[in-house]
Amino acid sequence: MSRVQAITTSQVFCEDGRFLSDLAKRVAIPTESQNPNRLKDCFHYLEEFSADLRSLGFTGEIISNEASKGAPYLITQRVEDVTLPTLLVYGHGDVVLGMEGKWSNNRDPWTVTVEGEKIYGRGTADNKGQHTIAALALEAVLKTREKLGYNVVFLIETSEETGSAGLYETCKTYQHILKADWLIASDGPRLIPDKPTLDGGTRGTYDFDLICDLRDGGHHSGNWGGLIANPAVIISNAIASLINERGHIKIRGILPESVPETISTCLRQIELRKTDDGPELDAWWGEPNLTQAERVFGWTALEVLAMTAGTPENPVNAIPPRASARMQIRYTVDVNPTTFLRTIRSYLDANGFNNVQVVSCSDDSDWGATRLDPEHPMMRWAAASVRKTTGQEPTILPNAGGSLPNNCFADLLGMPTIWVPHSYSGCNQHAPDEHLLMPLVKEGLAIMTGLFWDLGTEEQPARRADISA
Repeated sequence: MSRVQAITTSQVFCEDGRFLSDLAKRVAIPTESQNPNRLKDCFHYLEEFSADLRSLGFTGEIISNEASKGAPYLITQRVEDVTLPTLLVYGHGDVVLGMEGKWSNNRDPWTVTVEGEKIYGRGTADNKGQHTIAALALEAVLKTREKLGYNVVFLIETSEETGSAGLYETCKTYQHILKADWLIASDGPRLIPDKPTLDGGTRGTYDFDLICDLRDGGHHSGNWGGLIANPAVIISNAIASLINERGHIKIRGILPESVPETISTCLRQIELRKTDDGPELDAWWGEPNLTQAERVFGWTALEVLAMTAGTPENPVNAIPPRASARMQIRYTVDVNPTTFLRTIRSYLDANGFNNVQVVSCSDDSDWGATRLDPEHPMMRWAAASVRKTTGQEPTILPNAGGSLPNNCFADLLGMPTIWVPHSYSGCNQHAPDEHLLMPLVKEGLAIMTGLFWDLGTEEQPARRADISA
C-alpha cells in the first residue's frame, strides 16, 4: 500500500460521483447562521456529518452553544492509540443567507448544480466543500493503509459566519479533547488559483465607530450654513487625519515597528497580480517602501467600511446633526489590539477632534491575529508534502490577509496551524452563484491525502511537546 495509491483513491471520489454526492446532501441542509430559525438545521447538519464520520471509526457528541447568539458544535474523535500524536481538523457547517431568487439561471442555492468545471451551491466553497475534502482524504488514507498512524479530532462549528460566538469558551472547556499536536484545516481562497497555498495564520480584526453628534435635528443649510459646524465635515477630516489620500496610515501607534525579517523575506518573493474577477491593484496605495504582499499580509490596514450623515437616500437642504463612520483595522501579531482604542482617542484629541467619539465595536471574543513563521518545522514539512504531491512550490503565507478563529487553536490550544484553501477569489463566496472549481477539488483531495498520509509516516512533523517554546 502506498502514498500514490491513497491519492489515486481520493481522485476516484471526484470521478465516481462520491464527492458530489456527499457535498449535495450537505448543501441541501440550509444552515444559515444569520437566520435564528435555522438552528434546528445546524443540529441536523452536525448529526449527518457525525454519522458519516462514524463509519470511519469516529465517536463524539454534538454540543450546544452556551453563547446567546451561538449555534452547536460537533466534536468527534478517532483514537488509534492514546500514545500517538493527535491531529485537529476544523471546519464550519454554517453558511451565509441563501439569497434565493438572486442566483443566475434560476439556480437553487440548496441544490448542487454542476456546469462545466463549476460546482454551484451555498456552502460549496465556504465551507462545506472544503471540510468534505478533508473527510474524504482521511477516508482515502484509511482505505489504503487501514490506519492513520495518529489520532484525529474533528471540530465542526455552526456560528463562524456570525463571528464564532462561544468558540473560544468551548475550546477552553473541551481542551482536554481538542488540544492536539497540529491543526490542518481548509477555508478561504488560494492566493493564486493555479498554485497551492499554505496559510500559517490570519490577521486580526478590530472595528470601531467614529461619531460626531452635535445637536438635535437638522437645520436649513441656507439659514444656518456657515454658522454651525457640520458633523459630516468633521468626521471626514477626522478620517483624513488617520489615513491620507494615498492610503498611508498617519496614526502610527496602531502599526508594527517593522515587518520581521523572516516574514519580509517570504512575502517579497510573492508578486500579487490582478485576477480575472478582481479589480486593478493600486500600486500607489498603502504604506510606502513595502511590497504589495507585505502591505496585505505583513502590515496593518485601516479601512472605512461605511459612512452616514443626513439622509443619503433622499438628500434635503439641511445640515445634519450627526455623522458616523464604521472603521476597521486589520492587524498582525506584531501589535496589541487592546491599545487601539486608547491610541485612537489620544491621537484625535491631539489633532483637535475632541468632539468626535470613538466607540469600540470589538470585544474579547473577536478573532485575534495569529502567524506561523515560514521557517517553522510544521510549515516546512507541509510545503514538502505539497511539493511531493503536486510537483509545485506552494505559496507560503505566514498569515492570510483575512480573519478566521485561528487564535482559538494557535493561542489557546497552543498548536502550530496550517490552513490549506481549496477555493479561489472568484468563487462568489457570500454572494449568489457561490461555487467550487472541480479541478481545485481534485487537486485539493490529492494535497490533503498526501498531508494526512505523511502524518502517519517517519516524515511526520515534530509533536508539540518536541517543539521548544
